[in-house]
Amino acid sequence: MAREISTDIIYHVLNRGVDKRTIFLDNTDHYRFIHDLFEFNDENLTFNSRYSFNRNSIDIGRRYIKPRKLLVDILAFCLMPNHYHLLIKPRQENAISAFMKKLNMGYAKYFNIKYNRSGALFQGKYKAVPVTSDAHFIHLPYYIHFNPLDIKFPEWRKRKIKNTKKAIEFLSSYRWSSHLDYSGEKNFPSITNRALLLEYFGGHQGYSKSIKDWLGDLDLEDENLNPLLLE
Repeated sequence: MAREISTDIIYHVLNRGVDKRTIFLDNTDHYRFIHDLFEFNDENLTFNSRYSFNRNSIDIGRRYIKPRKLLVDILAFCLMPNHYHLLIKPRQENAISAFMKKLNMGYAKYFNIKYNRSGALFQGKYKAVPVTSDAHFIHLPYYIHFNPLDIKFPEWRKRKIKNTKKAIEFLSSYRWSSHLDYSGEKNFPSITNRALLLEYFGGHQGYSKSIKDWLGDLDLEDENLNPLLLE
């Protein structure tokens, strides 16, 4: 786990299931983790209690009335069957440690109760790598959002996608990331702070237009990106 050297640095954070086990077994698990991204991002005391929200809601925080003091800004996220990616910026010293402890422990407790299991759910401590250059920064949001292509278009990692249109359509059908919110379609807008990246992308339209080019041009062996893949 990387040492938090500055609240001005963005971090790429990843954790996966122990023995690479699946950690999201159904849609309810996805919703729970996304709820936890919202609920536990708070300096105030939070409880790993039962929760309720409309699962068809575009914004799980829409009816949330308790004052919150955010620990981190979540810039982007993606949930995969056996792991997750976050792009986050701490708001104070040790904020990432506090947030990740609540997030991982809270979700693991929920998961173990639901599936009548015990023991560790995640494979050790989370990994967090600081993004210290523009070259790293411009690659990562795309890399994180392209991860779901592993499910149906694994060839994307070798830059061999034959039907870019279908790949983009699949990304647009995958709810468990911040891709849709960056594309301008409200999905889980209360989770992320998108101002910084949208300014870089040139707004929702700029992001959507850039997807096709980046899907063909993203080189996972690029020395600027490879140290941050964490996988």
